[in-house]
Amino acid sequence: MTHDHDLVLRPTDQQTAAALNPPPGRNGGDLVVETLAGLGATTVFGLPGQHALGMFDALRRSSLHYVGLRVENNAGFAADAYGRITGEAAPLLLSTGPGALTSLAALQEAAAASAPVLAISSQIPTAGLGGGRHGYLHELPDQAASFRGVVKSVHTVRTQSQIPSAIAAAWKSALTAPHGPVWVEIPQDVLLAATALPVVTAPDATPEDLLPRPELTAVAAELLSRAARPAIIAGGGVVRSDAAGKLRALAEKLDAPVVTTFGGKGAFPWEHPLSMQSWLEDRYTTDFLEDADVLLVVGSGLGELSSNYHTFKPRGRVIQIEADLGKLESNHPALGIHADARLALQALLETVRERTDESAPERVRELLEKVAARIAGQELTLEQEALGAVRRALPAGSPSFWDMTILAYWAWSAFDPRGTNTMHSAQGAGGLGYGFPAALGAAAADPTRPVLAVSGDGGALYSIAELATARQYDLPVTWLIVDDGGYGILREYMTDAFGRPTATELTRPDYVALAESFGVPGVRTTPETLEEDLAKALAAPGPSVVVVPAVLRMFAPTHLG
Repeated sequence: MTHDHDLVLRPTDQQTAAALNPPPGRNGGDLVVETLAGLGATTVFGLPGQHALGMFDALRRSSLHYVGLRVENNAGFAADAYGRITGEAAPLLLSTGPGALTSLAALQEAAAASAPVLAISSQIPTAGLGGGRHGYLHELPDQAASFRGVVKSVHTVRTQSQIPSAIAAAWKSALTAPHGPVWVEIPQDVLLAATALPVVTAPDATPEDLLPRPELTAVAAELLSRAARPAIIAGGGVVRSDAAGKLRALAEKLDAPVVTTFGGKGAFPWEHPLSMQSWLEDRYTTDFLEDADVLLVVGSGLGELSSNYHTFKPRGRVIQIEADLGKLESNHPALGIHADARLALQALLETVRERTDESAPERVRELLEKVAARIAGQELTLEQEALGAVRRALPAGSPSFWDMTILAYWAWSAFDPRGTNTMHSAQGAGGLGYGFPAALGAAAADPTRPVLAVSGDGGALYSIAELATARQYDLPVTWLIVDDGGYGILREYMTDAFGRPTATELTRPDYVALAESFGVPGVRTTPETLEEDLAKALAAPGPSVVVVPAVLRMFAPTHLG
């Protein structure tokens, strides 16, 4: 009897001849780029450095498109966005020591958001490894240790023959649910040494399916079928697994209202009769969800933001579908189903019984009316008009990337993404500087549509160098900078907590003049002309900057008066 694993594909005579006669002038770096191309990569991000030059030299002999950023952390954010938009593992090429470590905050965001990033770093020469102090530039006693607590998996290479398998294993890890960043490190001498190994052609790195256990989905289906007031919380796992269509089908089959988390924006149509939208920082929404007798949580760990800062206390039965095992039941007791959201939703679709609840759309409408009335009572017209102007100016289908700024906090709850996988922010880890470099990564993934980045003036200062990247690659990104004179949200937090802010006021450059010094068109607008100026900038080819001076305030999320 022949087993599938006994079958070995035999090379053709032509393949054998090519393997025996590899092209001259290749080094260990060629094995890296050949493996990436063989896995299906088309674009790589990064920043060169002394120990990584073998990889970057090999790019000259490769079909891979290289997008070089000016700061490693920004390159990580760009790769993060590329991974989110395409669903592919985004290669990130880095140097050793400071270059590698500078990417850590971006990799933390990728981990929190389940974005597939394949970071490949160089290392000091093999002779210097082993934990001693050899005096090499960029040397760390244990470089990989700095990444183990951040990424999904760490893969170390010490010889050239290990390169293809290590990168393939990392690729598979990055794309196995839950998606996430992975780390590969390769010593300088291994990258630089000439190689006689054959050209890498077809490495196998098919991600493993994370299937739900059928006895668990059977129980979940029965609970949902018999529920009187079911509700659904849809998180980022629905978006990452491309399961929005299955979620909608299940919600309609059950007549179950759906709220999307901030990481799950777009997982459910905003204007659907069953859509509670994303008002999670709202006590009315929290009460609605607490009242559900069966609550289905898909692709969310119900962390700080998704639980209205841990004030959410469900009274009914909770069913949690989550690919990240560590998040299963981590915040609330539940029927925990460890599975990819898409596969689990498909299993539920096939097993739940249809139920009809004509009151569900009416209950959703009443909820949204109460939320709107509460917001209207807080005199926040400027904020709502600014967000509305952005929505009207941004073409449907164009992605947007939001930094940690007050307008983004509004957008988490109030912005209609008009599509799945179109709105992204740094709310996973919460670091500054995400919006603009992430938008550049999305534009590299699809340069046929304009991309919007939104930052405050404080967050913008993290990313100014990438105006050079935007210009160099002529990427169609419009960067909206809301200039309120400093760290606006921290100013508000400190004033509320201590009566006055400290360390929140900033000296800023003239952002329009600065953009123009990079050859990027800039315009200073007002809240009244924001829509027109932003629409013009988005319609123009290449990069642009729009600056709007405005001091925005946050809504009070739990006030019921």
